[in-house]
Amino acid sequence: MKDNVSFSRVITRESLQLLRDLAANNRKEWFEAHRAECRRLLQEPLEALAKSLGGFMLSIDQDLITAPRRVVSRIHRDTRFSRDKSPYKTTMWLTFKRPLELWQDAPAWFFEMGAESWRYGMGFFSASPATMTLLRTELAVGRPSLLAAITSCRESGRFILEGEQYKRPPEPAVPEELREWGERKNVYLVCNREPDDILLGPGLAEELRSGFAQLAPLYEELWNVRRAAGRPH
Repeated sequence: MKDNVSFSRVITRESLQLLRDLAANNRKEWFEAHRAECRRLLQEPLEALAKSLGGFMLSIDQDLITAPRRVVSRIHRDTRFSRDKSPYKTTMWLTFKRPLELWQDAPAWFFEMGAESWRYGMGFFSASPATMTLLRTELAVGRPSLLAAITSCRESGRFILEGEQYKRPPEPAVPEELREWGERKNVYLVCNREPDDILLGPGLAEELRSGFAQLAPLYEELWNVRRAAGRPH
């Protein structure tokens, strides 16, 4: 499915250079002098990308938030509880998620770009211990549809599994072939890349659609884990 939204280059080398400059000059005075550039080179292109993906994302999950201004990250950082008081973000991202209060503990979709790298994928932003215990239980039982979705992602070679790992394997134990899943505090599938012709060319939205389509069966399986436990969805 392709959305009827036309665009060519949503991200440019100027966009990446602006992120470098922002990292080197992360202060209010510099930002205010370059506010219009940040809007033109960062926020507007990402809003256009979010708009171009909206219909496709709803075909995966009709409950996802797709309004561009709610999908694109704000450039201002919340520094209230951070030791790093830099006022502005030096990476920008899209997040397609359901409108849940604790959305970090539910499967979500993301695209992120920085000056030197970009990535996209799906998984938990910060899964709770309870959610990960539920997932390990399903892995230990060996639910066929979940295992098939994991195997499909692994065999595609496009995505890798990431997420903080435990120092000691937690319970319940999972089969050896699934150990990389069972030993993590959080899980997400991600495709990591350096800036390339895909990021800077007209095919970025199609790359994301193609990749997200591969992850869609696993996304549904992760939601099934929550549903089986009676968690909000």
